[in-house]
Amino acid sequence: MSQPVPERLAAVLADRYRIDREIGAGGMATVYLAHDLKHERQVALKVLKPELGAVLGLERFLSEIKVTANLQHPNLLPLFDSGEADGLLFYVMPFVEGESLRAALDREKQFPVDEAVRIAVAVANALAYAHGQGIIHRDLKPENILLQAGQPVIADFGIALAVSKAGGARITQTGLSLGTPMYMSPEQATGDRAIDGRTDLYSLAAMTYEMLTGEPPHIGTSSQAIIAKLMTEAPRPLTLLRPNVPPHVNAAVLRALEKLPADRFTGAREFAVALTTPGAGPTSAGTALNTATALPTRRSTRAALAAMAAVTLAAVGLAAWTLSRGSPSEPTTRVALAFSDSTAPYGISPFAVSPDGNLFAYFGRGPNSSNAIWIKARDRAAPTVLAATVSAQLGIGFAFSPDSKWIAYTHGSKLEKTPIVGGTGIVLADSANGGRGIAWLDDGSVVFEDRLDAMRRVSANGGLATRIMARDSGSLWLRPIALPNARGVLFVRCSPSRCALGEYDLWVLDLASGTSHELVRGAASGWYSPTGHIVYLRPDGALLAVPFDLSALAVKADAVPVQDSVGITNDFARALPQFAFSPTGIAVMGLRGSMSLRTNTHRLVWVNRAGQSTPVDTAWGFRPTVSGTNPGVAISPDGRRIAIGLYTSSGDDIWIKELASNTLSRLTFDSAAEFRPRWSRDGKRVGYTRQWATGEQSLASRAADFTGTDEVILPRRKLGATEHAFSPDGKYLVIRTGDVASGAGRDISIMEIGVDSVPRPLIADPAFDESAFALSPDGHWIAYEANLTGKREVYVRPFPNVNAGSWQLSNGGGRAALWSRKGNELYFVNPARDMMAAAIAPVRGTPGIGAITRLFHLRDEWWSRDEDYYTPHDIAPDGRFVMLERIKTDDKSQLSVVFVDH
Repeated sequence: MSQPVPERLAAVLADRYRIDREIGAGGMATVYLAHDLKHERQVALKVLKPELGAVLGLERFLSEIKVTANLQHPNLLPLFDSGEADGLLFYVMPFVEGESLRAALDREKQFPVDEAVRIAVAVANALAYAHGQGIIHRDLKPENILLQAGQPVIADFGIALAVSKAGGARITQTGLSLGTPMYMSPEQATGDRAIDGRTDLYSLAAMTYEMLTGEPPHIGTSSQAIIAKLMTEAPRPLTLLRPNVPPHVNAAVLRALEKLPADRFTGAREFAVALTTPGAGPTSAGTALNTATALPTRRSTRAALAAMAAVTLAAVGLAAWTLSRGSPSEPTTRVALAFSDSTAPYGISPFAVSPDGNLFAYFGRGPNSSNAIWIKARDRAAPTVLAATVSAQLGIGFAFSPDSKWIAYTHGSKLEKTPIVGGTGIVLADSANGGRGIAWLDDGSVVFEDRLDAMRRVSANGGLATRIMARDSGSLWLRPIALPNARGVLFVRCSPSRCALGEYDLWVLDLASGTSHELVRGAASGWYSPTGHIVYLRPDGALLAVPFDLSALAVKADAVPVQDSVGITNDFARALPQFAFSPTGIAVMGLRGSMSLRTNTHRLVWVNRAGQSTPVDTAWGFRPTVSGTNPGVAISPDGRRIAIGLYTSSGDDIWIKELASNTLSRLTFDSAAEFRPRWSRDGKRVGYTRQWATGEQSLASRAADFTGTDEVILPRRKLGATEHAFSPDGKYLVIRTGDVASGAGRDISIMEIGVDSVPRPLIADPAFDESAFALSPDGHWIAYEANLTGKREVYVRPFPNVNAGSWQLSNGGGRAALWSRKGNELYFVNPARDMMAAAIAPVRGTPGIGAITRLFHLRDEWWSRDEDYYTPHDIAPDGRFVMLERIKTDDKSQLSVVFVDH
């Protein structure tokens, strides 16, 4: 509970700071949220404990703290001010709108490996800078690491050192301990006066250990017990507590936790390099890298695989690193591809490099909010869209022809091809499934999946598609990749239950015999290299290479690591790597989390009818759900709570924000992804869509008071419910099913509670696409989007008798239908991203559509995804809109590309 601000302190500082409230207290200081009157900004004002200030003295403390005021680094929290007020020593730092690493650890327990490494590397770089200035932190702990829009910032840097130097031996009289036992180095615990930067390195390693395993390296029931273990016991290997921690990360952390400073890394930067360099530690993988037999020593092997390793490491700022002894003599060109909002790749789709290495293709947004395939030529700055592929029915899989002149793709249920230089689409086959991928073989045939989940092969000129692998009811196959000489097809296989866990295996189909067998377990995608290797990506983002016998279709030796932290998304039963590899030696990759929604930090804002915005909570930044295109945000009927889908290290879940107290609580906890919440009319339950990696979806709900368990509303099935709402009288459940990628399109269905066992069509014309519906508050009308005119428009129909009439509300394009709480207005967004309000006054069976007025323009940060098929905002009882506002885009939202000439 917050304590009252001391009156004399507030009075003395009143001309400089307005102190609002206490926000924390630690061993050295009490922290207050204050407003800097001169600079009009929020700050954290930290007041040293009186007993500590008494032994320090103002002049000595200010003299020592001046040193820290000169530190300037993006991951260090700067010092704004310091002084004395009413006999109390204080210092001022920026107020960070985010949580501490301690709070994040308490909530999440363990971080994804790549996230933990990212945080550790950022902190290590900041330490290296400060240590280079001769300044040591001495009290590094999770409480002092603040997460500002996802980026770690070290607070109180050098404060403990200033206190120690100013107070000298008298510090022990205050009972203050400089350092926290669980993160304290052995030399600090024993009071060694010769402390250098390696004590901070030990503390950082202890925090990294906890981020990865869920606990510090040494724990105990008291400080004395912890220090006893610290001095006498070695920490357990991380891999014993969490087997998927890479060997080089395990080795780096354990070395930094050595009891003798001389046995640790010489500096923090060396630790950062070791954390991000596979094979750097004394592990079996590292041994394999240094053996002459690990890979063939042909010149082409060194050129292709070493260059691929070099670019991926260059993308994270490390030195070039090779898979064999020596360095390749071939020159390489490394570039980073950045995209505008209108031409950026989607975060949940694959990309490809043409066989000749001159073209890069990806799935992105087309004109009129459709989907499209974009082509980026090696010698051109801007990408261009393939006109024939522009369609809401475009499937997610595509492949280059062997001569790099064509692209094959799926359009609805058809397999088509179009020339790269432009032209119309040519149909090759019917009954294609667009969600699993395509392979174009060098014999002029194309492999694809049909609507019955069987693998088929058809001539690139069209004709009869023959079945080459029957559907296996116990498994799914994904992402086919052609092998040379039409020898076979690599593909990923998994059972539905293992797909849901992101567990995939790499298989090969022998086109000569028609048989298939497993090559590598735990692989999300694979590519063939002319060096005689299979390069494959694991679901955890690690890239490896294994020698491969093309004639026998068999691996010949153990795999060796190439790179970790490659981006990968598991969505709708598709292993979607952010990596592509060409036989000409070009690798295209995105780092873990890049090109994905989860890299964007958002906040919620209230927006009034004039377009003026205010944050819901200035201290709250978050990442929305990755699944379901957008997370959905829903205000409770009483306007006191907000349900929202958030992405954390635990995945996509529904959370509830209490507006009065700003309390945020997690509602869902299972392994499936949950998104798009909807409140029941009485506000007692929250419904949501639940999605598995198999592509199956269901509807469920939970009590809004966090009691009880999930209640299944609609069982899981393919292309299940992705939107839902109960009618105000509780008689009907309205749902939207289907998706674009499958080619099935979207439809609006209905179930009468207690009568229907399965949904029946409500608005479901197979020739068109219907989505983003909204029921009026009185339950007599339904608004929705449809593409009847070729553009997406908003329509209104009576409910539940939708055949009694239909009225087009928007003209020239309309999205995101939303009723006012009184039902007297219907809002939508026009193509110019303006919020429009249509007056509604129903009379004699008509909606009574009146004047349509423009309210305000939606900023890009409020409406960042035109491809949404679900209204991403809501309206409060007082008439204000609540919207997601993008406040930060991760600076790794680029693709790294290497061109290798040899």
